[in-house]
Amino acid sequence: MHPTVVDVAIVGAGPYGLSLAAHLAGRGVKVRIFGRPMRFWREHMPRGMLLKSDGFASSLSEPTGHYTLKTWCAENGEPYADMGLPVTLEQFCAYGQAFQRRCVPFLEPTEVQHLSRHPQGFALSLSSGDIALARRVVVATGIAPFAYLPEPLQGLPTHLVSHSGQHTDLSRFAGQEVAVLGSGASAGDTAALLQDGGARTHLISRRPVRFHNPPNGPRSLWQRLRQPDSGLGPGWKSYLCAYAPRVFHAMPQSLRLRAVARHLGPAPGWFVRDKVVGKVTLKPGFTLQSAEPEGDRLRLHFRHTQGQTHDLVVDHVIAATGYRANLARLAYLDPELRDAVRQVHHTPVLDRHFQSSVPGLYFVGALAANSFGPLLRFAYGADFTAKHLARHLG
Repeated sequence: MHPTVVDVAIVGAGPYGLSLAAHLAGRGVKVRIFGRPMRFWREHMPRGMLLKSDGFASSLSEPTGHYTLKTWCAENGEPYADMGLPVTLEQFCAYGQAFQRRCVPFLEPTEVQHLSRHPQGFALSLSSGDIALARRVVVATGIAPFAYLPEPLQGLPTHLVSHSGQHTDLSRFAGQEVAVLGSGASAGDTAALLQDGGARTHLISRRPVRFHNPPNGPRSLWQRLRQPDSGLGPGWKSYLCAYAPRVFHAMPQSLRLRAVARHLGPAPGWFVRDKVVGKVTLKPGFTLQSAEPEGDRLRLHFRHTQGQTHDLVVDHVIAATGYRANLARLAYLDPELRDAVRQVHHTPVLDRHFQSSVPGLYFVGALAANSFGPLLRFAYGADFTAKHLARHLG
């Protein structure tokens, strides 16, 4: 039997994939979506973590606009505030799974193993053994494939080295000495949770760790005009990135790339400061030069910005060094299809409707950030993306 060709197939079931599927279904588009709901957040984030985004900026998107995180919290007796009360990872995952059951009940919890061109559009080979055909495909697989491990740590034994995205439970490091590399949210969260769990923790970074400022309560009109609030934080740059992504897309490519690289850089949430400062050993200004096993432990060699060197021997090192979007890391993409996609800095060049140079192939989320701005690196960008792309595909 020949499989039915659908209008749109979505690869990935995180905030972007689920939101887009809900909007397409609301428009009557024949859509299939593949993946396990909220998989990245459930399988690659440490339990006990708090989201850096405010409550109002942590909702998925559906056509009515009613099923927000605030609504879910009210229905389930969970604490909630638009701003000032951090959202827990457990709340966000439970909300996302409830969103899937209510708004995208047709999700198929199977993985796409191969995506290639087909005379009728695209063919998707599924882990279930089936083949799906679609006229258009939206890649919404999130950032899990893009975990970045510094070169000195590559190839070392996994019992000594890991990436922060490999841990959901950090309690196994209790009583051990652990180095965390990085200065962003993942680094701050990981170090705080390790320390709380009984590990002796070092947080080592090339630059000083700069925590977000805590909310200071209601702000005057003048303060809001000088630094307007947005789903990406206060300030005019963040405001424009959050609410004018199409204007961002129209900017010269060199300017876009520079803005994505520089704006909204690494910074832990304000709520992590008290768990880190004075408790975790902070070593700013150090760059990892090399690493080698020493018995059952790992010796790390660092160089400071002022030139001096420093060695540290630990039981384990966790690289909280973020994610670097790279189309080549999507193993399921057929090489011929991947090579046909025009790229810049290893990410697809997209038109104003998220379409790549391969007609019918679309990319959203982190892979779209160089085209639409930093907004696409955050769950808050799912609302704009779902509404805009659903209108186009519908």
